[in-house]
Amino acid sequence: MTRLHQLKEGIFGWMEGLAASEHPGVWLFVLSFAESSFFPLPPDVLLIALGVADPQMALVYGLICTVASVLGGGLGYGIGKWGGRPILYRFFNENKIHTVENLYERYNAWATGIAGLTPIPYKIFTIGGGAFKINFKIFMLASLASRGLRFMAEAVLLFFFGDQIRVFLFDYFNWISLAFVMTLVGGFWAVQHFGHRASQA
Repeated sequence: MTRLHQLKEGIFGWMEGLAASEHPGVWLFVLSFAESSFFPLPPDVLLIALGVADPQMALVYGLICTVASVLGGGLGYGIGKWGGRPILYRFFNENKIHTVENLYERYNAWATGIAGLTPIPYKIFTIGGGAFKINFKIFMLASLASRGLRFMAEAVLLFFFGDQIRVFLFDYFNWISLAFVMTLVGGFWAVQHFGHRASQA
């Protein structure tokens, strides 16, 4: 067994332990909140474990995940606003920072919506939003839209399919989310491109 596989098994075991605890919803809230600003592990693993254990509660867990993640994003924004660019360069890869900055320059706060659906660590966007002085209200609205879409989509699938959908969510959900984002960005580009051409005609 490789070290990476052992680490993965250890994380899954830890999440299953939290799912079986007395107050799993509380742990889900804490993990979702923390992941948006400083914690490295995504809450999806615990959300899926809870949804598999009790599909009838999946929608509630999805809502908890969404609310906590958005609130945690607000904390990340505050960290970025207070710490500025130096805090980004202290904790994140320079290439990722430039990617995030370019997205914010192009899409403003709505880049947060793109981030909430991709495998890119969400915390770099929340901290970056504060560091780059993105409009806070739009930032929070975009966070709610993207995080809600991601977690509630998982919750709906778990509600209807339970354990049958677990492997699919672990292996393919990020790719489907990424495809959705590419379609969304393509739509933005098409509207801007053809709108610009129409205005010149």
